[in-house]
Amino acid sequence: MKRNILTVPIQKIEPGGASVREQDLVAVEEPLQIRLGGSDVAITMRTPGHDRELALGFLYTEGLVQDPGQIADIRADEAGAVVVSLKSGSAPDIDARRFYVTSSCGVCGKASIDALAAAGCGMLPAGQPKLSAELVPQLPARLREAQAIFEYTGGLHAAGLFNITGDLIYLREDVGRHNAVDKLIGAAFLERSLPLHGHVLMLSGRVSFELVQKAVTAGIPIVIAVGAPSSLAIETALRFGVTLIGFVRGERFNVYTGGDRLIA
Repeated sequence: MKRNILTVPIQKIEPGGASVREQDLVAVEEPLQIRLGGSDVAITMRTPGHDRELALGFLYTEGLVQDPGQIADIRADEAGAVVVSLKSGSAPDIDARRFYVTSSCGVCGKASIDALAAAGCGMLPAGQPKLSAELVPQLPARLREAQAIFEYTGGLHAAGLFNITGDLIYLREDVGRHNAVDKLIGAAFLERSLPLHGHVLMLSGRVSFELVQKAVTAGIPIVIAVGAPSSLAIETALRFGVTLIGFVRGERFNVYTGGDRLIA
């Protein structure tokens, strides 16, 4: 099993210029190749761990698989690849689709909001579920407390799936924020719990278009982040009825879209 934390020698500079040699823990970043049948679909730079979930979450949010019943086999090898085999008659047309995904941004096959709608994503249930506004400021701390790898390295993004009462259902960490979300959605895919209409996605960083895209595909109606959303993330949230909250700082936060889901 590959390690997700690595010990490296460092030179620490103390106040006054003193130099101390120590060992530090850093998050591992390595490539993962995702294969669907006999086709190479994507390469992503990720933190090892939950690789099968990452592959399935990516394939699901890109519309290449729709149901666990399509999966004949899924295996991860030591060479850094996950191979997903589909049952006869379930193979999608992927000849024209190739992906390279970096750990920092993610490259989705859907380059526009219209393409996301054309893929079959519709409006999320209007005004539901309801979330207490008092709960929002508590979620970042609950996410942070559950981040096992971050505790040692400080170098990972986290995605947490909460229910409406604030209980943590899944947490996944990765050097790539989109990878963390794919791992989380992949876990839900394996457990046949999609769509996630009654849940909240909590993110440790900023919110870009592809993260809202993944939430919409998984049916998650509420996305909350410690950081800021991009303009396209806001536009996508508006288009599909997502409640988008950002800049959660202490008791303050910004509601960008879907404020009707919040209750005092």
